[in-house]
Amino acid sequence: MLKRILLSAVAVYMLSVAGVGAAETKDIKFNFKNADPVVFSHELHLKKYHNNCRICHNTIYNLKNSKRYTMAEMEKTRSCGACHTGMRAFSVASEKGCSRCHSGKPRNVTYTIKGLGSALFSHEVHIEVTGGACKGCHNGTVITGKEKAVTMAAMENGRTCGACHNGKHAFAVTANCDRCHQGLKPKEIIFNLKGTTPATFSHAFHTEAYSCKDCHTKTFPYKTVIGQASMDDMGKGKSCGACHNGKDAFASGGDCDKCHKGMKPGKITFKTLAGEAMFSHEFHLEAYKCADCHTKIFPYKAGKTKVTMGDMENGKSCGTCHNKGKDAFSVQDECGKCHKM
Repeated sequence: MLKRILLSAVAVYMLSVAGVGAAETKDIKFNFKNADPVVFSHELHLKKYHNNCRICHNTIYNLKNSKRYTMAEMEKTRSCGACHTGMRAFSVASEKGCSRCHSGKPRNVTYTIKGLGSALFSHEVHIEVTGGACKGCHNGTVITGKEKAVTMAAMENGRTCGACHNGKHAFAVTANCDRCHQGLKPKEIIFNLKGTTPATFSHAFHTEAYSCKDCHTKTFPYKTVIGQASMDDMGKGKSCGACHNGKDAFASGGDCDKCHKGMKPGKITFKTLAGEAMFSHEFHLEAYKCADCHTKIFPYKAGKTKVTMGDMENGKSCGTCHNKGKDAFSVQDECGKCHKM
C-alpha cells in the first residue's frame, strides 16, 4: 500500500515537472505594432546548447524582469545581442540577419497629426527603393526604437524622415507636404485680436499661387501662432509683411480691411489738462487711407507715443496734417474742434 502511494506521488511529481518544463520552453512571441511577431524558439536554442538553461537564465535574461530591448541595445550585446554578435551566432547588426528573426512583411505606418489628417509611411515603397536595406533607417540613429513624434522643424534638421528627405537623397520634407499628408487641405487660420476684428489667413487662397515651402519654415513655423507679430513688425518685413510689402502683394499697412473684414476703427479719446480730445477714425477715413497715417506718423497701438501741443505745432503727431491750414486746420487756432472745453 505504502509502495503504491509512493509511486503515485512520484508519478504526480514527474507530470508536474514535465508540465512546468513544457510551459517554460514554449516559443515566445514578441509582438510589434507595425510588423509580424518575432518568434523565439526555446526548442531550437535548447537543442543547440544541450538543454542548458543557465546559459541564458538568469545571466542574460532575468525572468523577473520583462524589459523590452531595442535593436540599438542588442547591438551593444544586450538581450539577444549577447550571443548574436557574428561570432557565436549571426549578428543582430547584420543587414542579412534581419529577416532571420523578422520574417514577416512590414506593414505601413500611419501617423495621425492633429489638424492635418494622417501621414502614411510605406515600408513596401522604401524597401523597394533601398533594396531591402533595413539598417539604412533602423540603425539606432535615424530610427532608434524609442523615438517619439518629432516636429517638421526637427525633420528639417535631419531627424527621422529628414535624414533622407532633404532634397538631395529624396524629396525635401518642406517642399512636398501632400506627398505624405494625402488629401491635405490646411484650414483657414483666424487670429482673434483685441480692439479690432479678427484677421483671417486663407491657406486655400495662398496655395493657389504659392507652395508650402515659400512660407514654411523660413517665414512661419508649422505650428499655428508661436508668438505674435505686431503691425509694426509686419511693416518691417516680418511675418505677413515678408510678402505684403507693397511690391509682392498689397502692403500690410495699406489695406486693413482686406484681412480685418468689416473693420470699423472706433473713436480714440485722449484725456488732457484742457479736457478730452477726440479722434474720429470714421471721419478721417472719408478722406484718407490707413497707410497715410500708419505707421509713418502713428503706431497702431493707441497711446503708445505721447506728444505735447508744442510738438504738434512743430509738425509731429496730429500736427503733421494740422499744419496751420495747409492740409487741415491748425492745432493752434481751433482748440474746440478736438477738445471738449
